This record gives sequence, structure tokens and C-alpha cells, in this order.
Amino acid sequence: MMKSKLIAAFSFAALVFAAAPARAEEPKTIAGIVAGSKDHTILLELVKEAGLAETLSGKGEWTVFAPTDAAFKKIDADTLKKVKGDKELLKKILMAHAVKGTWVAADVVKLDGKEVETLQGTSFKITVKDKTVMVGDAKVTAADLKASNGVVHVIDTVLMPAK
Repeated sequence: MMKSKLIAAFSFAALVFAAAPARAEEPKTIAGIVAGSKDHTILLELVKEAGLAETLSGKGEWTVFAPTDAAFKKIDADTLKKVKGDKELLKKILMAHAVKGTWVAADVVKLDGKEVETLQGTSFKITVKDKTVMVGDAKVTAADLKASNGVVHVIDTVLMPAK
């Protein structure tokens, strides 16, 4: 009798836990969002080569304008090879895609006509026309990919720092 009550109690407990809603997953970091995207394999490779993956996984608040693989393919092969071979230049270019703080699309749109300074020190002008947001020469193609340490906006062109 005791054994059947014990089995019934465990069965009930198993049902309760099975029916309970699963806990929401922790939001991914910026690095996790990039790593999980099939359109950002080149960016992921370059971030790892530059040693920035840990930074984008860590604490802090950043806005990253993430160029797609297609954006990197717009750059001629020799230039891309040169960038990959020069770690400091690679870091400089990648840091030109990040801004301190979390800037969601609604915030970025309010910057129409203004410049934003990147972590690299370069500034890019934000323009908004007919619901199209541009950061320098790059068009934002997807916005507000929220991360635990900031936000990612997908862009169609690699931002090249002036300095």
C-alpha cells in the first residue's frame, strides 16, 4: 500500500513538472546572436580572429551594426585578405561597427542627420528616408536583435573607418 502511494506521489510530481512552463531562455549575448546566424559566418570568423568574441560575450552594453556575408563579399578579395592578415587593422574595422550603449531602432531613427561615434573612434552619419535607415553607406536590413549585453542591427555594407 505504501509503495503504491509513493509511486502515485512520484507520478503526480512528474506530471506537475512536465506540465509546468519551461523557464524562458536567457537572452543570447551579441556574440551568441552572431554565432547563431547563417548570414554572419564571415563576421564570426573575423571576430574570433581579432580576439573580440569574448568581449562581445561579456558584460557591457553595446550596439553592433553587423555586416552580412554578402556585405563582406562586396569587398575585393585582396583587400579582405590584407585585413585578415593584419590583426590591428581587423580590430579597427570591427570596432567601427560597435557603439557604446544599447541603441534600439527607435533611438537610431531619432539620430537622423547626426553622427554616431564608434568604439574605434570613427563617426558615421545616420540618415533616415522613407523608413530606410542608413549608417554611413550601410543600409540597416534588420533591427533590434536584442541581446543580454546590447542589440544587433544587421547591415548590408561593411563600414570602413576613415582613420
